Amino acid sequence: MQRLLTGVRPYMALGLLCLVLYLPGISAIPPLDRDESRFAQASRQMLETGDFVRIRYQDTARNKKPVGIYWLQAAAVSAMGEAGDAAIAPYRLPSVLGALLAVLLTFRFGAFLFDRRIAFVGAVLLAGSLILVAEAHQAKTDAVLLACVVAVQGALGRFYANRTPGVGDALIFWLAMGAGMLIKGPIVPFIALLTVLALCIADRRCGWLIGLRPLMGIPLAAAVVAPWLAAVSAATDGGFVGEAVKSDLLPKLLGAQESHGAWPGYYLLLATATLWPASLFLGPALVRSWRERSESGVRFCLAWALPAWIVFEAVPTKLPHYTLPLYPALTLLIAAALFSMRGDAYDLLSGRAARGFYVLWAVVGGALAAAFVAAPILHGSGFDPWSMAAAGGAGFAVAAALPRVWNRRFLPAAVLALAGASVAYVAVFAAVLPGLDSLWLSRRVKDAVDRLSPDRSIPVASAGFHEPSLVFLLGTGTLLVGGNGAAGHIAAHPGAIAVIAPSDQAAFDAGLLASGATPKLLETIGGFNYSRGRKTELRLYTADRPPG
Repeated sequence: MQRLLTGVRPYMALGLLCLVLYLPGISAIPPLDRDESRFAQASRQMLETGDFVRIRYQDTARNKKPVGIYWLQAAAVSAMGEAGDAAIAPYRLPSVLGALLAVLLTFRFGAFLFDRRIAFVGAVLLAGSLILVAEAHQAKTDAVLLACVVAVQGALGRFYANRTPGVGDALIFWLAMGAGMLIKGPIVPFIALLTVLALCIADRRCGWLIGLRPLMGIPLAAAVVAPWLAAVSAATDGGFVGEAVKSDLLPKLLGAQESHGAWPGYYLLLATATLWPASLFLGPALVRSWRERSESGVRFCLAWALPAWIVFEAVPTKLPHYTLPLYPALTLLIAAALFSMRGDAYDLLSGRAARGFYVLWAVVGGALAAAFVAAPILHGSGFDPWSMAAAGGAGFAVAAALPRVWNRRFLPAAVLALAGASVAYVAVFAAVLPGLDSLWLSRRVKDAVDRLSPDRSIPVASAGFHEPSLVFLLGTGTLLVGGNGAAGHIAAHPGAIAVIAPSDQAAFDAGLLASGATPKLLETIGGFNYSRGRKTELRLYTADRPPG
């Protein structure tokens, strides 16, 4: 292992691991509802209109997240394709690169906080965590946000542990802070502020913060964000900031926005799955870290993870990816525990409570394996051999790791768990997920429209099925209307196609009857609308008008 950790070799190894985990399926998995498709569609419209200031989803202002991720996605599409293409892969590339950068930075800064062995294992565990693999496959903000968080926190950690940090570290801190605000608003400064407060209160000293050069840095971070913020405020008459706060931030803080609510403790329980397979040692590592909190690196990672985690648990709105910015600190603490094979730490990893946690971890792995097998049976074309490869990978992770932790061979257990999980992830994202046809209603509608109406000069109207993935796949001009509007559209435009959900069937029939046109059923597509959690049946119609 010592040879692997010299020079650029660890960066090359981590980069290769990330590409193996993050690239399979990036083209094959259709655009997801709802956030991913909204982000991608808004980025496409920037390219279509040439307006890179205002963020719009069709004709609606999307005043929620700042512009950073849209610029990155637009740049990726410009480099690889055309804005009008329905390919989702270019929009996902910033997430792949963000996840890759986060892993490399975790090693870079973790080596300073601990040593290269701990930093490398911590970065590997982060790279293979289920939540980061999933986020790297989606055209959203979270993987890029993670890279900004690790850059800010890593630079901050150097200042905390080093009495003479350089100007370069201060520049990284403030530039990454500005970039993070341009990606997702206050999240990066919020985590950094909580970290600083926790350290200052625990240590009763704050003098090390002078090295951050705030008189230089704050204007520098503001310079990253201010030009676009001024431009969008002028373009929207100040509406962007007001709506972002009132319609997005405050509802999440005050209530369970869009039914995404859960009890306090939800994230801790969920981490056994989202951090899997690294979650194998999460419980014992946290106990060990608290006992060893006088160590500089451990102390900093605890200050990074715990205060923000408590706040996330307290906020009513909860989504699995919200705690992702804290996972690099956790994987570094896990790695530190794995290399502390002595005394109390050794007992912590092999005690009765730890073994109970290992059993819980194994149950999660078994549940993932079962889900991989069941998914194509429930939502695909039946049994899929690839699902057995995925389940086999998860099963191997459990079967190989559990006996080894029982026998106190902790590091081999972590390595084998990650190897099995990696096989599972590649199979799931490359083959299992793309084959779940009943979930990909929008893809099936697009395929049908392309087959039935090669001339796409007339937009498709959709009534009752308004998922953003449909807009992304069929184009910006897609009409999201009611049943009566869909009837009027196909009656007025010969050859036009309407997509009708059961909820709007009666209004569609009545509208066509009133127009005097005759409906012609082209195709019926049944499936499961996972955004609404229910089965549905979409019918594709065109209309014939009587002569004269």
